[in-house]
Amino acid sequence: MVVSCQEKSMGKVTFGVIVGNRGFFPDILAKEGRKDILEVLKTNGYGAVALPMTETKYGAVETFEDADKCAELFISKAKEIAGIIVTLPNFGEERGIIEAIKRSGLDVPILVQAEQDVAGQMKIDRRRDSFCGKISICNNLRQAGMAFSLTRSHTVSVTSPEFKEDLDRFAAVCRIVRGLKNVRLGAIGARPAAFQTVRYSEKILEYAGIGVEPVDLYEILGKVGRLADNDRKVKAKLAAITSYTDTQSIPADGLLKMAKFGTVIDQWVKEKQLSGTAIQCWTALEEFFGIVPCTVMSMMSQSLLPSACEVDVTGLLAMYILQLASGTPSALLDWNNNYAEDPDKCVLFHCSNLPKSFFTSDKMDYQEIIAGSVGKENTYGTIVGRIKASPATFCRTMTDDVDGVLRAYVGEGQFTDDKLETFGGYGVMQIDDLQTLLSYICRMGFEHHVAVNLSQTGDAIAEALSNYLAWDVYHHC
Repeated sequence: MVVSCQEKSMGKVTFGVIVGNRGFFPDILAKEGRKDILEVLKTNGYGAVALPMTETKYGAVETFEDADKCAELFISKAKEIAGIIVTLPNFGEERGIIEAIKRSGLDVPILVQAEQDVAGQMKIDRRRDSFCGKISICNNLRQAGMAFSLTRSHTVSVTSPEFKEDLDRFAAVCRIVRGLKNVRLGAIGARPAAFQTVRYSEKILEYAGIGVEPVDLYEILGKVGRLADNDRKVKAKLAAITSYTDTQSIPADGLLKMAKFGTVIDQWVKEKQLSGTAIQCWTALEEFFGIVPCTVMSMMSQSLLPSACEVDVTGLLAMYILQLASGTPSALLDWNNNYAEDPDKCVLFHCSNLPKSFFTSDKMDYQEIIAGSVGKENTYGTIVGRIKASPATFCRTMTDDVDGVLRAYVGEGQFTDDKLETFGGYGVMQIDDLQTLLSYICRMGFEHHVAVNLSQTGDAIAEALSNYLAWDVYHHC
């Protein structure tokens, strides 16, 4: 069965849960801790795979026999488990916990949580010592060469709002790590000759488990040419386009071309089982076909099949990572202009193909930048508007072909409602210490494109890419 991009990005995250226990601490704490973590996961929409209460003492893991039972359960549910949560209602037995993870063979993120002691309940009947036990668990994970994640506070109650934030961040980490395993991205056409900046190494991506499926633009347009105007799928696509955004000023023949182009792309994406596309958007399409594909690309990104301009495959990868983290659409923009004299604000812009959920309002228009060279009549199809004021996360990935590694930067900012009059898709973003970030981008040779998502997921992305995937990551915070 083919799993769609939307199912991967938005589907329920299921955790393997290991409840720690140590014999000379109160067993009742393990019993209560198991009940609490499973209730919290269920309440917040997460799945759980945990030992039954009857399988071991209170369903906790302490002995090697417990570890075997837990490992066997995790193996049987391996396809479901995106991450492991180790919860310590008391000190916990490090040997049993580590062996359970090792014997399961799961290569997934691990979150270690330690329950808080209560100052008035530190006699032998309620004393936890989870504070200390967590250090021992992490020591053993380190010895075993296992990457792991921590809660923001050393100890935190699983029933607290703070742990809910830790849990959501860890779920985002798990979605990214799982989503980047054997992902396939489509490259439609050759990069524009003038855009050497978007060159990349397919081999470095392949080594990281990221496949690229190329197709010649001529092949796509050849299939477009075979479609009849009254084809059922073309008519459905045309209806989808006209209901997606305001198309009143767009010539009917242009809309029909967009519908045919979109129909062929949709079929190709489905056949090749792709999670996103990067398209040669100019100037061959305008000169020889007579449209820009921006609205078609916007529709794909909005439906969680991100689509990037100028065959920017590593820009597409950053869009996809942001989408995995947040479960919402991403856009690709240019770091384009300073904003007045403010060193911490800049203008982000594209022609544009942004998802419509980014805009305060939107409409289809023509591509003003290249209309002068290929004619306005050949550049209809952009979707334009102002990006709404919103918290945002930005990310960029690249293949550093000199050093043979994957690099990324990630950070958070805020789209503002500062006054700005221009065209295309645009917004003003405020980023603390922006000048340091821009200096890093230039010194490291990153591209001028940046992926953006209307969420705040920078911590999860940095954790997933650096801690679990061993990429070289700069976290701007």
